[in-house]
Amino acid sequence: MIIRLQCLLIILTSVIVLMISGYPTFFQQRGRSNRPVIRWRPPMDTWNWTSEPRNEKPFFTPSNFTHKLPPTANETELLVHMTTLKRNYSRLLWDSDKSTNLPLFVDKALKLLNLKQVYYEVEHSVMSRVSCTACKAGAGLLQHYIKLGKSKEEINKMIFQFCVSLNIQSARVCEGITRLFGSEVVYVLKRITIGPDEICSFVIGDACGDVYNPYHEWEVSFPPVPKPPTQSLDAPVEKAPTFKVLQISDTHFDPYYAEGANAECNEPLCCRVSSGPALTPGGGAGRWGDYRKCDTPKRTIDHMLKHIADTHPDIDYILWTGDLPPHDVWNQTKEENLKVLQETVAQMSDMFPGVPIFPALGNHESSPVNSFPPPYISTSESNIAWLYNELDAQWRRWLPAGVSHTVRRGAFYSVLVRPGFRIISLNMNYCNNKNWWLLMNSTDPATELQWLIYELQSAEFSGEKVHIIGHIPPGHSDCIKVWSRNYYAIINRYESTITAQFFGHTHFDEFEVFYDPNDLGRATSIAYVGPSVSPYYDLNLGYRIYYVDGDHDATTRLVVDHETWIMNLKDANLFGYPIWYKLYSARSAYQMQALRPQDWDKFIDDMTYKEDIFNLYFKHYWKNSPRRGSCDGECRKRLVCDARSGRSHDRRALCGNIEARIDSSAPAPQTWRAWLYNGISVSLSMLMQLPQVAYQIPKFIMGLG
Repeated sequence: MIIRLQCLLIILTSVIVLMISGYPTFFQQRGRSNRPVIRWRPPMDTWNWTSEPRNEKPFFTPSNFTHKLPPTANETELLVHMTTLKRNYSRLLWDSDKSTNLPLFVDKALKLLNLKQVYYEVEHSVMSRVSCTACKAGAGLLQHYIKLGKSKEEINKMIFQFCVSLNIQSARVCEGITRLFGSEVVYVLKRITIGPDEICSFVIGDACGDVYNPYHEWEVSFPPVPKPPTQSLDAPVEKAPTFKVLQISDTHFDPYYAEGANAECNEPLCCRVSSGPALTPGGGAGRWGDYRKCDTPKRTIDHMLKHIADTHPDIDYILWTGDLPPHDVWNQTKEENLKVLQETVAQMSDMFPGVPIFPALGNHESSPVNSFPPPYISTSESNIAWLYNELDAQWRRWLPAGVSHTVRRGAFYSVLVRPGFRIISLNMNYCNNKNWWLLMNSTDPATELQWLIYELQSAEFSGEKVHIIGHIPPGHSDCIKVWSRNYYAIINRYESTITAQFFGHTHFDEFEVFYDPNDLGRATSIAYVGPSVSPYYDLNLGYRIYYVDGDHDATTRLVVDHETWIMNLKDANLFGYPIWYKLYSARSAYQMQALRPQDWDKFIDDMTYKEDIFNLYFKHYWKNSPRRGSCDGECRKRLVCDARSGRSHDRRALCGNIEARIDSSAPAPQTWRAWLYNGISVSLSMLMQLPQVAYQIPKFIMGLG
């Protein structure tokens, strides 16, 4: 999956060691006069979105394909029979290998090493007080050195030295991370007046407390138009016309992927020429990709796109939800990222001539990764115009010219696809809590959400239905709390207008359900999170096909059904040739009457009570990867809660009694082994608190708490 906060981890871990090793100097200098922090305030945003042209001309003409929908739930017995035949016919199509992951108690024991636990939490965006404490200590020390007047060169040099000496990463990764991110972090920290508590509450989220900060407490304004009365959604009309829609996400094309290169390197991305030769038998990169920390070779993307073009010649339009460059975040340049953008856009255009493509911006398209300054950052070395101007030039082959003003401003746009049907693409990097620029002021960056309200209100007046696309799911922990809360309110206000949402980013096959804030038992909207093309990491490769209610008098523009197609990477490398096959279709696999929000809400209930249904979802979530491992009770609670959390960092309110229900349905331990294992787990959990207590002592002394 995405490298989450690895760059921040390197910087913060290094400064923690600086803090520990530099106590005498730190305490001696606390009484000295320090240079004042720069008192910086962002200018007022004067953009008037209502004065800009709005796309009112239908952009897409259907090809009048007759789409054959996947089998319905009534054909389940036939589907099971076909599945059995396929399983007996060819092991190329099915893989039931078990995980080779370490036992859970070994993994917990390893986490007793505090740095390893922080690294794990950061990489998987599952934070605890351990990461919170580390963040506060690191942020506090960085701010201390800034107040002492240390130059960014001095701070960067210290960060690099300790990154190398602790073997946090290789020397070249330490150098690259420091060079790319150090200056930006120092620039931002010089211009904020908030302390470590506020910084880490913003970056880490609810695991680090709910600290009030006026720069990160804001609400969008809604027009004085009453919300239309809500009506129960009927299932789409059977056998009505549909649009067939392809979603491709998180390709992470690696132009330097090398078959046979070391796939077990000690860097965030392996399987490259620079990774060197394999050091162990079986340690070399596979021909078609690799389950380890490796991205997608060109031949695999070429093969997938040709397969899609041959297998689905009746695609009406494509949703392309971002993350094009590879995960070599320590080694990226603006020029390299633009080259990847240009090459992949040309590839999509050549492979799908005449097919409309609606793109959204990922967090990896910028250099450094996650760096998306708002429009008020206008200095030549820091602004984002280098990327947004190129996006406008490249996307213009698919989008009407009238959207250029919003693409160049903030990489978002609105297009009328058909009469009564609109697609809005959002730049979700303005909710990204790894985007350091937002620490200065996160108030509706680029005025994107206020513009979204204007577009949705206009759509409501015009009787249009809207699909929203983006990259980072709004309920994911990578999306800052205040942005996600405002977005959730927008979805609720315009629930009769917004009929579907589509995101990527997580690399898994999943979804998020939205609820009425005043009635958390009533589902209002559904966000589909499409699978990644990249196998990074431990995943099979995949893409998603949707069937959307098409042009007819009673159209709902709801998603009628969707299916996920995958390539089994293990078998592709073993037999030398990839085979893409349909893993499942939602209605049939999950026995759903339709894919309305209330149907997905019922499915969440089914996963809560029925272990076999959850296990099926878990298999699809991992795209049937042979490396997926097992999912214990805590894992199950987390995934079910993820599906119910369209609003980030608010799991306590949204998940309600899910954990209790899952716990009550779990069987009690039946054997002495289970009893002994549970006892060891509890003991280890208690021991794991010791590093946190140890960290509280220097934090308390330094006044960081």
